[in-house]
Amino acid sequence: MAPNTPAPSGSSGAATLAELVRAQWGDHRVGAKYGELRLTHHQLAGGAAARAALLRELLPRGVPPHVGVLLDNVPEYPLWLSAAALAGAAVAGLNPTRRGPELARDLAHTDCALLITERARLPLLAGPALPLPPERILVVDDPAYRQLLAPYEGTTPDDITSGPGGTPAPATRMLLTFTSGSTGAPKAAVCSQGRLAAAGQSLAGRLGVRRDDVHYLCMPMFHGNAVIAGWAPALVGGAAVALCRRFSASAFLPDVRRYGATYFTYVGRAVQYLLATPPAPDDRDHPLRRGFGTEAGTVDAARFAERFGVRLTEGYGSSEGGAALQRTPGTPPGALGRPAPGDDLAVVDPETGAELPRARLDPAGRLLNGAEAIGELVNRGRSSFEGYWRNPEATAARTRGRGAEGTGAGWYWTGDLFFRDAAGFFHFAGRTDDRLRVDSENLAAAMIENILARYAPAAGAAVYAVPDPIAGDQVMAALAVPDGAAFDPDDFTAFLAAQPDLGTKMAPRFVRTMAALPVTATNKVHRVALRREGFRCPDPVWWSPLTPTGPAARALPAGSTFRPFTAGDRSALLALYREHDRAHLLDR
Repeated sequence: MAPNTPAPSGSSGAATLAELVRAQWGDHRVGAKYGELRLTHHQLAGGAAARAALLRELLPRGVPPHVGVLLDNVPEYPLWLSAAALAGAAVAGLNPTRRGPELARDLAHTDCALLITERARLPLLAGPALPLPPERILVVDDPAYRQLLAPYEGTTPDDITSGPGGTPAPATRMLLTFTSGSTGAPKAAVCSQGRLAAAGQSLAGRLGVRRDDVHYLCMPMFHGNAVIAGWAPALVGGAAVALCRRFSASAFLPDVRRYGATYFTYVGRAVQYLLATPPAPDDRDHPLRRGFGTEAGTVDAARFAERFGVRLTEGYGSSEGGAALQRTPGTPPGALGRPAPGDDLAVVDPETGAELPRARLDPAGRLLNGAEAIGELVNRGRSSFEGYWRNPEATAARTRGRGAEGTGAGWYWTGDLFFRDAAGFFHFAGRTDDRLRVDSENLAAAMIENILARYAPAAGAAVYAVPDPIAGDQVMAALAVPDGAAFDPDDFTAFLAAQPDLGTKMAPRFVRTMAALPVTATNKVHRVALRREGFRCPDPVWWSPLTPTGPAARALPAGSTFRPFTAGDRSALLALYREHDRAHLLDR
């Protein structure tokens, strides 16, 4: 087969991840790259088989076959994913931003009987007793780990799947993927081998994955972005993966060139980091053809394509598997696509379940009726959502019924805000948690962020609600201002006045300037942290002062501007919150 042909039908028709791993056996092309290390597909399959044999030896009888993995993006991560696939076990990817009691809770909640980690991560486990004994904590860069593996070297994938455990079925659990946990403890979404194999096949086909492709995995592998959209399509298409321990904007292009990477996955904040690096004359000197991810925004995607010559393809698919959108020919800029054939997706009022009116857009694609068109995306048909591990309440909430007569019973509720245009294309408008209510009008933070993204002096923008001292919310924006740059309030006010799609309630009342926006471990803007700090933060804050006797939050008056938010302003404003018994809302 020519090296640039699509994946063979045998692997693309696999029903399980185990089948895809077995298909690597005998393929002596390079399958993984990490620094100077090169592993063939054959070596990856053999390494996975050895680890699967060790896994079956170490797992106690009568417990869920769950493995916690607390690693950066190192070769051991895909090896253990493949080992779990062969052995019929599930991997719970652990978030390294969590500590001690939190990690212990995550391990206990997912019933992990084995933990795979590295010496650099051991301090994160300090504190309370872990829910598994020391002999079932494997440290991959410790010599004892190699000694444990040694007796199993030479095991083949067929030795595992034809052994006592048998061949895993499509319904066999494969992943336990934690949600962000922005409110309460993180939930672990279940993903079966069949669903992950199908997702990999779908993306491999849509993206045209070829055997000579190299997928650069720079997003953390404990999250679905890297595994579902990066690793799985490579496995289906027979492509190689290149591993980046942690995302680095400065190392991105050097890595891409060194590894010959043709594809990468991203989140919006990572794209902003890349755009913030100093331009260079060789920015287009690389083999990248495409990026695939979420929340880059139309403006940043256009800037990325212009600077690096790489098209970013925005996708949408919930980690839980309940809903997905596909880009089709004719998808307009800013839209994510339409549902797959047979899917019944709709934008509905989250309170009543009633479908909302279609969006009206001006010739430039700007939304004109956001207040009536933006709602929650639901899947009213059959979904592939497989539930949350040991959390029936959260599972029921995702598939809850709506209305007095059970309107929407059995629907999958995504928790994401969307609008749908007249042609039937869906547009992302933010998370339901990122909705603001200003003067009784509902606003989506993402829509305001898309406007602020045009403000050239800022490298990034995040919009979130702060409680109004009287009723509802006010709009606050955090702007990432590069080192050495100063915020010009008059220039920012003029920018806002020039935006034709900035609604009368959308102008920020508060602006926080900071060197860089805070991000989560998955490189998404940490809006929860921003929201909790509000205007009580260590960074400079600018504001357009309130009129205490007027409406709680009105649009920026014509001709006004922002001024520094002083200690005196803060004291007076906090007194107003106390006067109206709303000070407690600042700590939500």
